[in-house]
Amino acid sequence: MQDKDTTTSTLFQLFRPVLSDDLWVHIYEKVPGTDRHIRKLKTVQLFELLIHAEMQSYRSLDEISNSLNDEELSQLIRLESISSSTISRRLRVLPLEITQMLFNSITSQVGRELGFHLIRQKLGSLYLIDSTTISLCLSQYLWAEFRKTKGGVKAHLRLKFDGESTPDKVIVTPAKPADKTQMDQLIVDEEGALNVFDRGYVDYKKWDDYCQNGIRFTSRLKDNAIIDVLEEFPLKAGSPVKKDQKVRLGKAGVNQMTHEVRLVITEDLEGKPIVIVTNDFNLTAEEISDIYRYRWKIELFFKWIKQHLQIKHLFSKGKLGVENQIYIALMTYCLLQLIKLKAGFKGNLLAIKRLLLTCLHEPFTDFVRKLYAKGKRPSKGRQAVDPVRSFGRTYWQFLSGECPDLFYSSEIIL
Repeated sequence: MQDKDTTTSTLFQLFRPVLSDDLWVHIYEKVPGTDRHIRKLKTVQLFELLIHAEMQSYRSLDEISNSLNDEELSQLIRLESISSSTISRRLRVLPLEITQMLFNSITSQVGRELGFHLIRQKLGSLYLIDSTTISLCLSQYLWAEFRKTKGGVKAHLRLKFDGESTPDKVIVTPAKPADKTQMDQLIVDEEGALNVFDRGYVDYKKWDDYCQNGIRFTSRLKDNAIIDVLEEFPLKAGSPVKKDQKVRLGKAGVNQMTHEVRLVITEDLEGKPIVIVTNDFNLTAEEISDIYRYRWKIELFFKWIKQHLQIKHLFSKGKLGVENQIYIALMTYCLLQLIKLKAGFKGNLLAIKRLLLTCLHEPFTDFVRKLYAKGKRPSKGRQAVDPVRSFGRTYWQFLSGECPDLFYSSEIIL
């Protein structure tokens, strides 16, 4: 093997947040015995291999094993060869606590790099909550209960959104349980946080608890909701909002909420009503309408990771292995975000991934030069997000069939 400096390569820059000495000292302290008796394929090497596999969209463990025939990758990871069975075994028993610590470290780095921008300054911290389902063969994944003849898992995700979408927390479960069973674990109760979710999370009792505890939320309301209108708020001239009301939800004596909430009715691109409920009475009705449209960013996120990373073809049949792979896919997305931020690039993340795949072993400076050479138009800097335009683009993609595998668990009526 040639002695070549790999620390200047683009791939090393991608891996760099995973290689922090301080992080691994912390991991070894929190999970004693990590890598004890491991003679080959240390935990950090396993993560490097799997992140590379996510980037390359490998579908099998054999492809991952064969990737070490690339001399430069082998030198960077400090691993000449490894069998697919060893990779499978290490992934199957990798403690989820280690994966979660690595995920949290990387997402924290993304948050620091992004800083505070337009949306957060105006509306507070937006957290988008939803789930996506990954279908599986029931005979091979008996623990992943979904339907009588079909298995599946759900990735329940919380996405932090401030013009950029960053995964913040994920919970992996069998596909059968309803979305709202994981709502309490995904809700953010810190000051300034606003939780945004869809009708799969309607639960009046939980909403009462959130109102009682000062947890802000915004959701779409189900069509059969019983609504007691208490007060009508005036509307701005020319506003797209059709109604702004103080209401109490539910049937008296059965499931009626104790707390009053706010109901805002706006329209989609076809003029059909969208009924939004929130416990925030300080934002304008137009801001609430915009906030709900931002929720579509999580649908675009699900579409992106399913198309451009590897979560539909799983490397392990065990629950722990599946959970680890989903976390690693989300980590890879965040690492791409960090490369984009490091390069100061204003274009889309897919351009980063596509060019990166052709420049993995080239110096990072060459990658950045090529990245900017691809786009001749000068950057206009960070632009304010137009929620109506964003909503329209996503809606068009849905109608045109670009994202048929996206909406397993998200209840959508447009």
